[in-house]
Amino acid sequence: MKTRSKFKEFAPDQLMLLPPDMRDWLPEDHLVWFLRETVEQLDLSAIEAAYDASRGGQPAYDPAMMTALLLYAYCAGTPSSRKIERATWESVPFRVLTADQHPDHDTIAEFRRRHLSALAGLFVQVLQLCRKAGLVKLGHVALDGTKVRANASKHKAMSYGRMEKKAAELEEQVARLLVQAEEIDRQEDERYGKDKRGDELPAELRFRQTRLAKIKAAMAELEAEARAEAQARREELERAERARAEADKPARGRQPKPPSDKPAAKAQRNFTDPDSRIMKDGATKSFEQCYNAQAAVDGKAQVIVAAAVTQQANDKQQVRPLVEKLKANVGDNKPRRMSADAGYFSEDNIGYLADERIDAYVATGRLRHGAEPPPAPRGRPPGGATIKERMARKLRTIRGRATYSQRKQIVEPVFGQIKAARGLRGFLMRGLDKVAAEWDLICLTHNLLKLHRSAAGP
Repeated sequence: MKTRSKFKEFAPDQLMLLPPDMRDWLPEDHLVWFLRETVEQLDLSAIEAAYDASRGGQPAYDPAMMTALLLYAYCAGTPSSRKIERATWESVPFRVLTADQHPDHDTIAEFRRRHLSALAGLFVQVLQLCRKAGLVKLGHVALDGTKVRANASKHKAMSYGRMEKKAAELEEQVARLLVQAEEIDRQEDERYGKDKRGDELPAELRFRQTRLAKIKAAMAELEAEARAEAQARREELERAERARAEADKPARGRQPKPPSDKPAAKAQRNFTDPDSRIMKDGATKSFEQCYNAQAAVDGKAQVIVAAAVTQQANDKQQVRPLVEKLKANVGDNKPRRMSADAGYFSEDNIGYLADERIDAYVATGRLRHGAEPPPAPRGRPPGGATIKERMARKLRTIRGRATYSQRKQIVEPVFGQIKAARGLRGFLMRGLDKVAAEWDLICLTHNLLKLHRSAAGP
C-alpha cells in the first residue's frame, strides 16, 4: 500500500557523506577552530625542543596538532587516550582537528606523559590571553578547594597499625618458607647432587617477600613523615613558649602532649598511588582516595588565576601558596578583595593577607543550615577584639555580607563545570607532581572555554 507521506532522501551508499572541504564540516563558531587559532599563538618551544630530527626514524606528529588534540579532549571531558584515538575516527570535531590523522592511544599517552610539565606551563599563556580579552580584573578573587579522586582504589591502602601486624605475619611466613626451601634443597642435593642447578624461589615465597618489601617501604615513609611533623610541632611549641615568656603571660589550660615520632596507628598509605590520601568527598560524603585540588577564581568571568594540588585534606595552609602563585601568574599584581570559606581561616592567614594589602573576607565559622545570621554590628569595633572577632564582625556588616555572598557564585560553579559538566572527577596521572600538572591542564582548558564563550577570540 502506497503512502502519501514524503520523506527526505536517504542514500546510505552515496560515495561522499561529508563535504570535500573539511572547513565545511563544522560551523564557523565551533570550539575546534578557536583552539586551532589559539594554539598557533602559544609558545610551544618547550615541546618542540624535545624532538631531534637527526636521529632519523618515523617523523613525529606535529606538536601543535597533538597539543590542540589534548586540549580539546580535556575541554570535551574525554581525557582517556583510548577514547581520544577512537574519537579521531568516529567524532567529526576530533577528525577535523587532526586533519584526518589518527595517532594511536600509546602515542597520545606518551605525548602527554613526556610533555606534561610543558603542557601545564601553558596555563600562564592562556591566562594572559584571558587578561587581554578583559576577562580578568582582580577586583574580587575567591578561593576554594575540591576533592578530586586519585587514580587508585582506597582498598589498596593500609594503616600503619595494620602494616605492623602484617609485616610481622609476613616475616614469620617468609622465615618458615625459607626453612622449607632449605630442606627441599638438601633433599634434592642428596638425590641429584650438589653440582646441579636448582630452581628459582617458589612463587609463594617470592610473593610474600615482595609484599613485605612494599609494606616496609610504606612504613618507612610514614615514619619519616611522623618524625618531620613531630619536629615541626616541637618548634611550634617552643616558639609559643618563648612568646609567652617574653610577654610574661602565664600558661593557660592543659599542658600539650609532647609530639611522638611514631606514626598514628590509623595513618594510611596507598600502594597504588602513595602520594594520594583518604579524604571525605563533599558530594557523596564518602571517604575516597583523593587529592585536594585548589583554585583561585577571578570574579569577572570565573577565570582561574591560580591552581594547586595538596595532599592535606584541610585548606588552612593553602592561602599563602595560592596568593604567591597568583602573583607570579599575573605579573606580581594582587587582587583588591579576596574571599574564602571557614576552612581557610587562621590568624596567620589573615595577617598575611593584611601584609599583602588584600582586603580579606574569610569566614570564621559555619552557620547551621537554616539558622538566621546575626544582626549587623554598629559603631566602632572594640579595642581589645581578637583577629577572629574582628573578622567575624566585618562579615556581619552590610558590605561584608554583600562581598562574602559573592564567593559562592564566583568559585563554586567552576568546580561544577569541571566535575559535573565535563565529567572530570578523577585524575589519570599518579604522584603529586604529575597530578598537579594535570590539574593545571584541566584548569587551563576551563579558561579556554571561558575565552571561547566570551566571543573575544584569542
